Amino acid sequence: MRFAAYEYRNRRHVAVVEEDGTLYPLPGVDSLTALLAQVGGLAELLEAGSTTLDTPAGPHVSEVRLLPPLQPPTVRDFVTFEEHVEGVRRSVDGAAGVPEQWYAAPTFYFTNPYAVYGPHDDIPVPPGSTSLDFELEVAAVIGTEGRDLTPERARDHIIGYTIFNDWSARDLQSAEMKTGLGPCKGKDTATTLGPYLVTADELDKYRDEEGFLRLALTASLNGETVGTDLLSNMSWTFEEMVAYASRGTLVRPGDVLGSGTCGNGGCLAELWGVRGEQDPPPLKPGDTVTLTVEGIGSVSNTVVAGATPVPLPTGRRRSRERP
Repeated sequence: MRFAAYEYRNRRHVAVVEEDGTLYPLPGVDSLTALLAQVGGLAELLEAGSTTLDTPAGPHVSEVRLLPPLQPPTVRDFVTFEEHVEGVRRSVDGAAGVPEQWYAAPTFYFTNPYAVYGPHDDIPVPPGSTSLDFELEVAAVIGTEGRDLTPERARDHIIGYTIFNDWSARDLQSAEMKTGLGPCKGKDTATTLGPYLVTADELDKYRDEEGFLRLALTASLNGETVGTDLLSNMSWTFEEMVAYASRGTLVRPGDVLGSGTCGNGGCLAELWGVRGEQDPPPLKPGDTVTLTVEGIGSVSNTVVAGATPVPLPTGRRRSRERP
């Protein structure tokens, strides 16, 4: 089953999406995040959706503005594709291969839940950046609360999946990570989610013998394909990622966990590393990025000019002398 959040006649709605694009609004529901917390799991969400299909149909998806399917309380973005790590390391400092420590656990960072954009929204250039990039990912969405989960138990806590575009200001990211911390303003301006939340049962038919979802991934820039991969080329399953995320803490309904960027052209920085030059060049206003994931759909966003950065002073250099 597919769920969408949308705006229609200045009101927000959540609906089940039929194959032909017809929307069946859930009465009195304007937040999928709140609904996930209320229903308590996949079976209950499917029941709520099935009941809605017995009510009058709403508008077609072509008549509404699709919003991000949910507003997540937290967003964790992982790095699970070796090929992406190799390519980006080459583009940043010419390093080869994948650090051995990378294989020890599925690394992630927290990104900004207040900067989530819908599947067709315009994306502003981050203030001060001249090197904007996209990143093709898939995200798992948590449906029920859990802590210290095993991968086997974690499967029951994943309620569905959506497409995830981790927009990245490569110049800002590269500079700020020299401080030894994770990315901040390089990843702070925009994350696309959409077009729908596809419930986990819908994608079980794509699962291989190791538990990976064998979904075809495609990235296009201004109508030209620049990257293709399979989601099953991840080095950890989503269940393993959820288990790691829940270690010593909680995962809760609506939490989003990104797969990390796929390989073979899942972002421009990887291509720059492989080709030894910025080809294609960084994104600029007017460029349109379309990401397609088998079994989920497509998101397509156009880059627009962003705000001019507000000037700030450099840090004060303080004396080490103490009174």
